[in-house]
Amino acid sequence: MTLIKSISGIRGTIGGQVGDNLTPIDAVKFAAAYGVWIKQQRNKTDYKVVVGRDARISGAMIQNLVMNTLVGLGIHVVDLGLSTTPTVEMAVPMEHADGGIILTASHNPKQWNALKLLNSKGEFLDGVEGAKILEIAESDEMLFADVDSLGKITKNKAYIDLHIIEVLDLPLVNVKAIEEARFKVVVDGVNSTGGIAIPLLLDRLGVHVIKLYCEPNGEFPHNPEPLKEHLTDLSEKVVKERADFGIVVDPDVDRLAFMDENGNMFGEEYTLVACADYVLSRTPGNTVSNMSSTRALRDVTEKYGGKYEASAVGEVNVVKLMKKNKVIIGGEGNGGIIYPESHYGRDALVGVALFLSLLADKKISVSELRKSYPNYFMSKKKIELTPGLDVDGILKEIEKRYHHEQLTTIDGVKIDFAESWVHLRKSNTEPIIRIYTEAKSQLEADTLADNFIKEIAAIANK
Repeated sequence: MTLIKSISGIRGTIGGQVGDNLTPIDAVKFAAAYGVWIKQQRNKTDYKVVVGRDARISGAMIQNLVMNTLVGLGIHVVDLGLSTTPTVEMAVPMEHADGGIILTASHNPKQWNALKLLNSKGEFLDGVEGAKILEIAESDEMLFADVDSLGKITKNKAYIDLHIIEVLDLPLVNVKAIEEARFKVVVDGVNSTGGIAIPLLLDRLGVHVIKLYCEPNGEFPHNPEPLKEHLTDLSEKVVKERADFGIVVDPDVDRLAFMDENGNMFGEEYTLVACADYVLSRTPGNTVSNMSSTRALRDVTEKYGGKYEASAVGEVNVVKLMKKNKVIIGGEGNGGIIYPESHYGRDALVGVALFLSLLADKKISVSELRKSYPNYFMSKKKIELTPGLDVDGILKEIEKRYHHEQLTTIDGVKIDFAESWVHLRKSNTEPIIRIYTEAKSQLEADTLADNFIKEIAAIANK
């Protein structure tokens, strides 16, 4: 069974049995539930929802199903077509819309797709809102419009350009310095919409762009999660072209990673660290990232006199804590930059512009920049879930065994040791347990993760 229902939407593999996979019937059912929820929010005459998608092969099919379901509910649709998650997030308030839907399975392989749901602010739904939509989907509350009250679809292909203009207008984006630096950059767009948006942004900043997999045809040339083991082609291209660095994004362009001039990963975790370093140096304040993110953000924040706090994993949880703590910049260690001066959503375009501004200011190479930050090493592993595996029971046993250590249990179990940490949690987007560790060397981080994998296996086989 690969249909995952969560507060942020519905995700699954295309085809197969209704209710077990993301079939056309499931797409219609959950789009209808969302539409009904939208109409329940306010007593209005007209309702509007923004819809955009990444370039994956099933995108056009799913988008047509979703948009016409909303039309059937009497809701008007603004069709952005090929777009990015942050672009849709920004378009919702700009359109004065009641919500938005992004059709993307983020970093998942091409057989996956998803409906990611936004509120009228262009932000992901919270737990209460998401639970209500799941409840509606299983109820008889859906009442469709009569023939004279059907919604209409309006196409608008301008929003990637409008998004870029907004990024360039941010006070801390130093367009002049970036243009003068004359950077040369290789962009891996994983054949999705990052291949449209990122080169357009870089062109406007005077950067010499070398495109790699920037054709938005949905044929992902490698696993779309922007991790080192998937990016050998980018590494080779950066070195061959003698580029200043490489950029890679995931299919919906809310995750961002860099590669230095030697073809080595800057470290996905350090995307947020570098952007925060630049922002905090000019506007000191507090930061937030999730529990699975590097300690380096805490170190950089404290250097500028700010306070760092960790949230549960998930963009909605990060944003909630960011608002509470009046945070200057935050995000997730998977390369997700959330900059409130722009909007409360992970945005690779904002991250690219801030990173370029930092490099132009410091006038050093990307490898030198990486050496300037505290050196931590992470291991990100996972265990596939099997039928009957009692994940909650396993985590409770781990919690019991390590009760004498510093524990955080707001999202799975995180154990903070003196020189390292481990975070164990059930994924919201895949049928897996995630095991994230961090230590002062890669060997220590990998060993710590492997030891906990063995311990989990031993508990499960009791």
